Amino acid sequence: MTCPSLLCRRSAAGDLVGVLAARVRAEDTLGQFCRFILVGGATTLVYAALYVALRDLGYLPAHLLATAASTALANEMHRRLTFRAEERVHWFTAQWEAGGITVLGLVGTSTALGLLDSMTGTAPVLAQVALAVAVTALIGLMRFVALRWIFRSPVADPA
Repeated sequence: MTCPSLLCRRSAAGDLVGVLAARVRAEDTLGQFCRFILVGGATTLVYAALYVALRDLGYLPAHLLATAASTALANEMHRRLTFRAEERVHWFTAQWEAGGITVLGLVGTSTALGLLDSMTGTAPVLAQVALAVAVTALIGLMRFVALRWIFRSPVADPA
């Protein structure tokens, strides 16, 4: 025999998940920032996996290839999920606008990896990935600001 009231009761964890899901779906700046962090985290994992897989090519080629692939994925996910702009912004436009910021990130992470390599000889892969992630997080914050407030589509004037 089951008690219907137990079947309908939500746990505290379930309530928390519902609140967090609603927060991430919100169309305000905080909702967009939450989605931006989730997309950034997912594509950073893609970067790390590619970097480790390509490490035999050397740190710089592995970094460049992993960055190119994970950035294209991140740009598309941000266009569709973070900013929900697939109807307003074409794929190429999104890649082009975010690509300029990505070049800054690529220069920053490449410089940091080069410095690490010159100071340590051959740093452990985990240290290289951690450094690239730290620099990328800083660049990511700048990227969010640029995509949110600089490259936003003009708002139609309600006439």
